[in-house]
Amino acid sequence: MTIEIKKSQNPVKYEDAISFMEDRLKDIDLKKVNDLIWVLEHDHIYTSGTSYNENEIIDKSINIIKTNRGGKITYHGPGQLICYFVIDLKKGKKDIRKFISVIEKSIIETLKLYDIETFADKENIGIWYNDNSTIKKVAAIGVRVSKWIAYHGFSININNDLKKYDAIIPCGIKDKGITNLEQIKNQNYDELKNKLIEIFKTNLKNLIF
Repeated sequence: MTIEIKKSQNPVKYEDAISFMEDRLKDIDLKKVNDLIWVLEHDHIYTSGTSYNENEIIDKSINIIKTNRGGKITYHGPGQLICYFVIDLKKGKKDIRKFISVIEKSIIETLKLYDIETFADKENIGIWYNDNSTIKKVAAIGVRVSKWIAYHGFSININNDLKKYDAIIPCGIKDKGITNLEQIKNQNYDELKNKLIEIFKTNLKNLIF
């Protein structure tokens, strides 16, 4: 299994990223190129998935980009690691739930390297942290599958501005909070994206083979 790794140093415009992934999906389907993992940051932006509701927008003045990914409303911005992918599930097990589990496992294992214990929740997609009995989301997941090729991705809050979430009901969940890694444990996360990529690649190979 060959996966191209793409790392963008400067923020990428959200619309450009989606366009790139959709073109990549077509080329993967035609077997012209390899699968892709792409890490990047976005500038401040709110996006909505296919199951969002208007009442999840608290600040009606914000601009929201509607997408074809799964999920509800979320926020992206500086200090948040975005990991996009375009992965052909036809190469192995056509099992979307197992693919989501690979994403969850990869994030959890990566954060364990930083002595941060997190968990997945079957009822509420994402990765969660127990902060003195208050459950807070630290990573969001949004996936779409077309022609058995999975794309879009997930995000991990590192040191982003959490006040931006006040404008929305993040992911449509009212009774849980939002946090970032710096709030959980103030340490150096410069190598997190590289460690995440290696763990994600390993777990993907186990899924496909």
